[in-house]
Amino acid sequence: MAKTATKTTKKVNIITVEDKLKALYQLQCVDSNIDNIRVVRGELPLEIQDLEDDIFGLNTRIEKYNEELTALDDNLAASRLKKKDAKALIKKYDKQIANIKNNREYESLSKEIEFQTLEIELCEKKEKEIKVKKLMKDEVIAGTKDTLKERKKELKIKNGELDEITKETEKEEKSLIKKSDKAQKVIEDRLLNAYSRIRTNVRNGLAVVSVDRDACGGCKNMIPPQRQLDIRMHKKVIVCEHCGRILIDANMFDK
Repeated sequence: MAKTATKTTKKVNIITVEDKLKALYQLQCVDSNIDNIRVVRGELPLEIQDLEDDIFGLNTRIEKYNEELTALDDNLAASRLKKKDAKALIKKYDKQIANIKNNREYESLSKEIEFQTLEIELCEKKEKEIKVKKLMKDEVIAGTKDTLKERKKELKIKNGELDEITKETEKEEKSLIKKSDKAQKVIEDRLLNAYSRIRTNVRNGLAVVSVDRDACGGCKNMIPPQRQLDIRMHKKVIVCEHCGRILIDANMFDK
């Protein structure tokens, strides 16, 4: 008994130019949605970074003010010690004057007392100046701390907003990325590389646009009638002569 030979035929999926154009447009829509998500989230990290830089700068400023305040305290303590020593010397010279026996010693001690009295006056003047500087520095520190408190409050709010947006969009973004990967599989590497290059170089990342009112949907320049006819035929990939974007027929998905 003769065996009957069976022949199986393997179905070959042919990807047409129209299929590629549709995939490109779908890819553009998905990538634009991903861009929008990242734009919203992308502004917040920049704002957060600015706030963190401000906070760092304010903390550094407060540290510097406190160092200056410590130096003023040291100067004040040194002046007070000097004034105390001068008073002790005056007391000592007053006792010596009571026991002097000639005018020469009296004049010498009187000059010393006069000198120490002047030192005390200078110390008191310096102390007043230091106290004024300390008061001004305290006010500046208090103002800087208030600003720091506000910046920290803003940072907490911004971090909360970023966490909330990330939680809300993370699932959606992952889903869109999967759709983007699926659309890319239909498109050959050469065309995909061209798409990526155009997206990088054009405004809003729009590499694929439809013809709208006889004009390019990207740069708004008029498209010649013959070129519009070629676009509607879906037989080849056509780019705008002015901006380089890939042009598609707006009615292509109605079929």
